[in-house]
Amino acid sequence: MSDSSHTLSQEGTIPKRARSKFNRSEAWWGYLFILPSIVGLFVFVLYPLATSVYLALTKWDGLNEPVFVGFKNFDYMFSKDPAFWPSLKATLIFTLLNVPVTVGAGLLLAVLLNRKMPGIRFFRTILYLPTILPLVAVMGLWKFMYQPQFGIINSILQTLHLPTSNWLSDETMAIPSIVIISLWGVGSTMIIFLAGLQAVPQELYEAARIDGAGTIRLFWNITIPMISPILFLQVVPQMIVTLQAFIQPRLLTEGGPNNATNFLMYNIYSKGFGSLGSFPDLGYATALMWILFFLIMFVTFFIFRFSNFWVYSDNRVD
Repeated sequence: MSDSSHTLSQEGTIPKRARSKFNRSEAWWGYLFILPSIVGLFVFVLYPLATSVYLALTKWDGLNEPVFVGFKNFDYMFSKDPAFWPSLKATLIFTLLNVPVTVGAGLLLAVLLNRKMPGIRFFRTILYLPTILPLVAVMGLWKFMYQPQFGIINSILQTLHLPTSNWLSDETMAIPSIVIISLWGVGSTMIIFLAGLQAVPQELYEAARIDGAGTIRLFWNITIPMISPILFLQVVPQMIVTLQAFIQPRLLTEGGPNNATNFLMYNIYSKGFGSLGSFPDLGYATALMWILFFLIMFVTFFIFRFSNFWVYSDNRVD
C-alpha cells in the first residue's frame, strides 16, 4: 500500500511541475504579445500626458528651451487674460445651444421617418447624404450663403419682406448661425435614433393605445424611456465634440466678432501658434488645454452622475 501511494505521489508531482513550467512559459509569451500595447501606452499616452503637465507650468515659444514659471500661466489666465472668460462663456453658450438642437432635430427626423410609406428610403438617404460631404467645403458654402450683401439667405428674406441679419458678423447672431450650420450634419444622429426606434417593441404601443393613450403620451411615456440609453449615448459624444469646436470659428469667424465665437479650442490654437501681432506661447496654450480637459471631465461626470434619473435600464435596481 505504501509503495503504491508513493508511486501515485510521484506521478502526481511530475505533471504538476511540468504544468507550472508550461504556465510560466505561457505567461512570458503573453507578456511578449502585449508588450507593443504597453510600449504604446507609455510612449503615446503617459509620456505626452506628463510632458503636457510640465509644459503647462512653463513659458515656451516652441523654439527655445521651456522656462519654468510655476502656476503663473493659470494666474494670468484667471485674472489677467482678457480673452479667457469670454472664450469660456462662448464655449458654454454654444454647447448649451448646439447639443439640444442637434440631438432634438435628429430625434424628430427619426420619429418622422420611422414609418412605412412609399419613398421613405429615398427621404432617409437624402437627409443622410450631407453628413458625407467634406466639412471644409460645407463651411465655405454656408459662409457664402450667410454673406450679408450677396448671400442667398438674406436674398430670400428680402423677397419675403422679412428682416435680414449680418449673421456671422453680428455679435448676437454669430453663435446661433453656427448652430444652424450644425443641423447640416444631423443625418448621422437621425440614423442612430432611427435604429433605436425600430427596436422598441410594438406591443407596448398597442397596449397603450388600448388604454386610450394618444400620440404625445406614447412619445413621452414609451418612446423616450425606451430609447433613453441611445439618447444618453448621443448627448455625451455631442457634448464632448461641441466643447472642442474648432473648425467652425477657424473657417467662418476667426473668433469674432468681439470674441463672440472665440471658443476655447480656437483660443488654444491662437495662443499656441500665434496670430498677427502676437508670438506663440505653447506653455500657456497647454495650460488652456488642461482647463478644457477638466471642463470636459466635469461635464461628462455630471451627465453620468445623474443619468440614473432619466436613462431607463432593465437591470437597474431602485
